[in-house]
Amino acid sequence: MKTFSRRNFLQRCAALSALATASRKVPAWASQKGINERLNVAVIGPWNRGHASLHAMLKENVRAICDVEESYLQKAGEMAPKAEKFQDYRKLLETIHDLDGICVCTPDHTHAAPSIQAMRQGIHCYCEKPLAHNVQECRWMEEIAAEKKLVTQMGTQIHAGENYRQVVELVQSGAIGTVEEVHVWFGGSWSLPADVQRPEETPPVPATLDWENWIGPAPMRPYHPCYVPGKWRRWWAFGNGTMGDMACHYIDLPFWALGLKNCLSAEAIDPVPVNAEGAPSSLEIRFTFPNLTLTWYDGGRRPALLKEKNIPDRHAGVLFVGKEGILFADYTTHQLYPEEKFADFQAPEPWIPRSIGHHAEWLQAIRDNRPDATTCPFAYSGRLTETVLLGTVAFRAGGKIVWDADALQITNLPAANPLLTRQYRPGWEL
Repeated sequence: MKTFSRRNFLQRCAALSALATASRKVPAWASQKGINERLNVAVIGPWNRGHASLHAMLKENVRAICDVEESYLQKAGEMAPKAEKFQDYRKLLETIHDLDGICVCTPDHTHAAPSIQAMRQGIHCYCEKPLAHNVQECRWMEEIAAEKKLVTQMGTQIHAGENYRQVVELVQSGAIGTVEEVHVWFGGSWSLPADVQRPEETPPVPATLDWENWIGPAPMRPYHPCYVPGKWRRWWAFGNGTMGDMACHYIDLPFWALGLKNCLSAEAIDPVPVNAEGAPSSLEIRFTFPNLTLTWYDGGRRPALLKEKNIPDRHAGVLFVGKEGILFADYTTHQLYPEEKFADFQAPEPWIPRSIGHHAEWLQAIRDNRPDATTCPFAYSGRLTETVLLGTVAFRAGGKIVWDADALQITNLPAANPLLTRQYRPGWEL
């Protein structure tokens, strides 16, 4: 149990008294759970990717589950038979008044809406990556979490792994000297051909799918199987292509190891034609940070350095290029180059605390009422996601963008600023 100072205790009592006077529900941040007391949690999108989050919550009290697809809702209900079922997250949050935490595992375009509504009600939040669909939503989520003093975590599960910690320790111990450039790549591709447009045919909505709530805050369009399930990642209205899907996982590693926060600029290198409707077949985006460049590659593109330095090509990975050597890493392995130089290298003694598990960190931090105890809180993962999404903005804008993070503006290409946010459907405004 956390120990409070007398000043904090008095402030806490005053806050609780005010809440009681107003006859409002005491928010999650204003209470602590005993070490053996189960938390009341809800999972929105509890199947497919969300299945892992639901499974991680089963030792808690799963009060509610929500999914726009009835068949998924029924399958999830078999795992959590006592949970109330909803197809509209807004009704869930209006109905269930004792939630400690919520897991949001929906498509990207509906990450921010339930997360923000829940956090405004004082509910701790776990949200899958990317944190939001656009840059503005990321900043809102970061600011609300800070204002409400909530425990948050973005679902970059690999961040909890042993290998990432070892790589961070190598970089920060100076094993390869000062890092001047980073290359990050992923070989897959969520893309649309450059000439593909929205389908004109309007097949009937499946009986089990609530299309109105699947669309959520996005502008309404007719149902088509080219969007669901999963294929929504290809369309700008709902996802952000390969980069939006995978870059938060891999760019997370240099962000952590190098203490990055806000990029200075982003630029698409040798871009393919822009399709206003959907994501490109491949991307190469160069970000600048103070004293550092970071380049992202997807869809088969690779850093030239792999061939130049005779480093084996892998499907995905990160190259840290330092003055004293190169460090490759992926999810589970890492290697120093040139190998002969580091043949007798001794890794530093571990100093980063090993994780109890990505979901477990979040749950324990809620019990301890410690917003600073998770390793991917929105204060960190919000800026990571902003950077990733600025890469897609630079591609769609057709030119280098210069970023003012404090003002939340692109300063050299004002016409690109609308890509930082979206128009919200009436009744779904954030």
